[in-house]
Amino acid sequence: MKILIINPFGIGDVLFTTPVIKALKTHYPESFIGYWSNSRVEPVLRNNPDINKIYTGNRGDLKKIYRESFFKGLRQTFELLWSIRKERFDICLDFSMDHRYSLFAKLIGIKRRIGFNYKGRGRFLTDRIELSGYQDKHVIEYYIDLLKFLDINTEDKRMRLEVLSSSLLKAENMLASYGVEENEIVIGIVPGAGGSWGKNAIYKHWPASKFAQLADLLISKLKAKVLILGDESERNIADIIICSMVNKPIDLVGKTDLGLLPALIKSCSLLITNDGGPMHIAVALGVKSASIFGPVSEINYGPYPPCAHNAVLKVDLPCRPCYRNFRSPVCEQDRQCLRSVEVDKVFEACRKLFN
Repeated sequence: MKILIINPFGIGDVLFTTPVIKALKTHYPESFIGYWSNSRVEPVLRNNPDINKIYTGNRGDLKKIYRESFFKGLRQTFELLWSIRKERFDICLDFSMDHRYSLFAKLIGIKRRIGFNYKGRGRFLTDRIELSGYQDKHVIEYYIDLLKFLDINTEDKRMRLEVLSSSLLKAENMLASYGVEENEIVIGIVPGAGGSWGKNAIYKHWPASKFAQLADLLISKLKAKVLILGDESERNIADIIICSMVNKPIDLVGKTDLGLLPALIKSCSLLITNDGGPMHIAVALGVKSASIFGPVSEINYGPYPPCAHNAVLKVDLPCRPCYRNFRSPVCEQDRQCLRSVEVDKVFEACRKLFN
């Protein structure tokens, strides 16, 4: 049995598929599982023992290559599609909600194509669930629903993420180089996150000034070493935080890639972040987290399964959550839902997580 998983989305969505993968491997222990993802999230999947092969390159990845060179884009598209075709998959689980992926699966002869029919985009699927959006339960629950077409039941809905010992050692050495000693409280702060939203990610960001106040409290009252984490695109946010602080944190923005980030998060006593991929990395690794939610519902996209180690901070305004059915209206309240989350409330939630 050869099974192809298709998910071209971000870190969180990819981690949401890991309970499905585990259930498939448990039910079909001799199966070959391939995974088609975007290139950015490949490190999140790289060490998963249940995945036999990863194919990278979604439409966004390929568009960038085509803009550089039409012929290079054509060649890489052909190489990607040919490498998937020659594996002769029997089944695909398509989480893309984009008819082009299931059309390709049909054209290369994958007999069973399972997925969601969102706005008629599931017309090339053989088995589908009608979907208007994620509403009353977590995305993981929706993903697991697709297993019913294969007569698979699972009670284990935990996300999985493997971190190599070599990566942990590299993270440990990096922290040691910044003066972090064994048994110290290490708190990671990710003030950006939400990369899959692109330029609209700012609508998921708690104000940088509040992150600065919180980080100062964590250092002065909990005697913690605070790491500021993120990629180079979040440098401006990090600079505002660092320049606004009395106590200086450890600035790791732009100094790590997605291959090392999980190891650094695993080295933390607590991760504080906006709604986004790093939060789900922490949950998958069993690291305590405090996440700040604004326009997006924590019911659909929050820490899962919910537990006392993962605190969600939010203010339920009448307009919240405004992100529904994969659409978010223009915010006329200047992100009031996020600005209303008080620094003291977040700090107290963090303090409780250590008790």
